[in-house]
Amino acid sequence: MGAGMRRRDFVKGILAASAAAKGMAAQQAAPAASAAAAAQHTLPPAAPVAPGPLPWMHGLLDAKPLDLGMLVPDAVAETEAHFFNAVRTKTLRRLCALLMPPLDGYPGALDAGVPEFLDFLIGASPGERKQMYVSGLERLEAEAQRKFGVAFEATTDAQADALVRPWLRAWMSDHPPTEPYARFINLAHDDIRKATINSQAWNEAAQAAGRAAQGVDLYWYPVDPDVHREARTLPRRPGPAAGHA
Repeated sequence: MGAGMRRRDFVKGILAASAAAKGMAAQQAAPAASAAAAAQHTLPPAAPVAPGPLPWMHGLLDAKPLDLGMLVPDAVAETEAHFFNAVRTKTLRRLCALLMPPLDGYPGALDAGVPEFLDFLIGASPGERKQMYVSGLERLEAEAQRKFGVAFEATTDAQADALVRPWLRAWMSDHPPTEPYARFINLAHDDIRKATINSQAWNEAAQAAGRAAQGVDLYWYPVDPDVHREARTLPRRPGPAAGHA
């Protein structure tokens, strides 16, 4: 009996210890569960998991935006850009007025907007032609100051003629003078003449005089032309009469 009693007491002790351990585990699990439930109400929802790589996504995962740095607006674009500075522009305008004045109902270079057109044209030309115009206009201005004490824009027709005429040459269209200043004077003369007679103003004057074919309209437009400009601003021309080719 003594040994049996001891075995029963030992089993009862084990069962009691197991029950106590389960009770303690339950007490510890209850606060943990409460903390997890509270965390669900306070933490933001988990971000959705991106889908696996698809064929069209290859090559895109490593892409990064370029670092543009700091941009200064005035260094990016100008509201009104010009190639020639103020003095050269005035010199060019005086040269245009001298070499292509209005005549017999036709517009002169200033009326046709040639200085503005050449400012754009030379600004988009190769460096050699840009340099020829810049140095040529500067020399023309310097010669006017040296000989007559005035800016070239303020010269009389006689004074301007005395500065330009000695440098005019007879030359073939593809063989201009080789001397730098003579080359400038003659090529500028050719550019001014061609720009004037190929302008819209010249074309309209020729049509008004009955000296141009109707409907041809081969002339340059100002910078940034509007392709619908003619339809809005010019009167519609009558079509050919019935029965005529």
